[in-house]
Amino acid sequence: MSDKYIMRPEHEFNHVPDASSNFNESVYTNAFDPKAAFGGWMRLGNRVNEGYAELSVCLYLPDGRIACQFKRPAITTNDRFEAGGISYTVEEPLKSVTMSYDGELIIVDNPDDLRDPQRLFATGPRLPGHVSWTHVAESPIHGGEPVDDTVQTMYGRDFSLGHFNQHGRARGVITVGDQTWKIDGHGWRDHSWGPRYWQVIYFYRLFLANFPNGDGLMLLKITDQAGDVRRQGVLLVGGEYEEVLDLEVQTDWTDDKDPRFVRLGVMTAKRKVRIDGEILKLAPLRNRRKTEDGTLVSRIAEGFTRFTWGDQVGYGMTEYIERIEDGDYVGYPL
Repeated sequence: MSDKYIMRPEHEFNHVPDASSNFNESVYTNAFDPKAAFGGWMRLGNRVNEGYAELSVCLYLPDGRIACQFKRPAITTNDRFEAGGISYTVEEPLKSVTMSYDGELIIVDNPDDLRDPQRLFATGPRLPGHVSWTHVAESPIHGGEPVDDTVQTMYGRDFSLGHFNQHGRARGVITVGDQTWKIDGHGWRDHSWGPRYWQVIYFYRLFLANFPNGDGLMLLKITDQAGDVRRQGVLLVGGEYEEVLDLEVQTDWTDDKDPRFVRLGVMTAKRKVRIDGEILKLAPLRNRRKTEDGTLVSRIAEGFTRFTWGDQVGYGMTEYIERIEDGDYVGYPL
């Protein structure tokens, strides 16, 4: 744990909201099975001062379909992570958590249908679903509560006042309709709290992965509106985190300006490595926020990705977030 952050067992649980209207406390987990190459992610973000939670479930099924759900269930308290069918439980602080979802899932055969969510939510086929997995730590906690106001959080202090994350062993099950798949693999989780608007992020590129030998990565390149860039994150090697000193990202794009392949150059104090990522299935999502001057829109591209690091092949996520201004992605083609 860095001396820049405080991390106590109680940080695993819900925090007392501050007075900001956009206070958010969220938990996120992902889990992937490396043998059958499938998995997904879930997130619940409590916006108690706005009276609702942000619920997201996105599953990349073995047959190529995406099964997903996005809702804003009403909440009146921030004392637990449980809303709209999602439940998140801390089994052992700093060591193990379980996340589950029970409810309808929208079945997406063509990911491009996600570009028109209003039509998809109105007419898309649905099946009953159940998702549950347990994370058991394979790494230390990374991050926590900053020791003072000068310390930056992962995505920036205007996006979260506290944030931590961790790689782990993941076991669970996905059921969609009458089909069930067991997950025996790895995953990543995070937990953050504080004021948040998605549009605070100008643009970033985030990469999360686990490998069969227990190694992993969390890499972030984030750029603000002034063009200032932060490169940060960790490589997980032998059960210990190595802080990133430098990070280079090269992206190959589709005709729709979606990422399809990434080449990463990573340097820590102990090593320089090349890691490649092939995006197997992309969920092209968006977030909208109304303001007094109109509506702000951000692209949130969620790519299920196969990563290659030396002789190791692992799975995880590529996430590209950026504002959309005058119909253009502000970070493209960087």
